[in-house]
Amino acid sequence: QVQLMESAGGSVQPGGSLTLSCVASGDTPDKYYMAFFRQAPGEEREKVAGISAGGTTNYAEIVEGRFRVSRDSAGNTIFLQMNNLQAEDSAMYYCAAGLVFFDFVAGLAEPAWWGQGTQVTVSS
Repeated sequence: QVQLMESAGGSVQPGGSLTLSCVASGDTPDKYYMAFFRQAPGEEREKVAGISAGGTTNYAEIVEGRFRVSRDSAGNTIFLQMNNLQAEDSAMYYCAAGLVFFDFVAGLAEPAWWGQGTQVTVSS
């Protein structure tokens, strides 16, 4: 079992930046990929960015070039640096973890573990 805890989100103006973090604990979390998903009201949940145990990253096209995901050296904390935020980035952001990074990349399977979510609001 892996437990995930996201940092607090927040409100920013369009064009602003915000960094989320997620700490994993439990059963050797450094062996799993970790990722962020998001869900806006009335919309389906979508992947944002993920990082494998070895540090390989993968991004949704809509955030590529604006968002950056990284992982600490211990492997149990990931960071999502979000730049040039726009109103359409407003959503509940969820941290997730799973075993097979290719499943995340290809959208083949849901992650096994999820955090509670944290709200990000982009508004002027």
